[in-house]
Amino acid sequence: MAAEIPTRLPKLTLRPAEEADVPLILAFIKGLADYERLAHEVVATEDKLQETLFGEHPAAEVMLAFWEGEPAAFALFFSTYSTFLARPGLYLEDLFVKPEMRGRGVGRALLAYLARLAVARRCGRLEWAVLDWNAPAIGFYETLGAFAMDGWTTYRLTGEALERLAEA
Repeated sequence: MAAEIPTRLPKLTLRPAEEADVPLILAFIKGLADYERLAHEVVATEDKLQETLFGEHPAAEVMLAFWEGEPAAFALFFSTYSTFLARPGLYLEDLFVKPEMRGRGVGRALLAYLARLAVARRCGRLEWAVLDWNAPAIGFYETLGAFAMDGWTTYRLTGEALERLAEA
């Protein structure tokens, strides 16, 4: 089992995910998708997560949070790079705290860990996206000092459009 990382909350422990955690990671992904009203978009499987998170070329890292030994939350993140800063960064793809675990400092502890990791890795930034309607998350992030990037719009290529461009 991966080494636990101490937190300031005596009932909370954090640790990096390992291969045996793939079913738990998928459960967290599905929980997040339900919360975001996007369950219909989840095509992740245990096999795909096993390959992409713990295979030959891991694409992301996962931190797990446990409250009194019970799974409470996860954060999935990966490295980025800023050409303007000429420094690496971390991108938080997903952060999900189970509804019954909210309000205990679990999400804050995960973000604080990622901030420490970003500083240790000499990153210039820690970034993430939040749905416009998610007022509780936006309010929470702003209490940490995070701010919205005005003037930027996220674009995405998927499916047939991605295939067409790849073939061009």
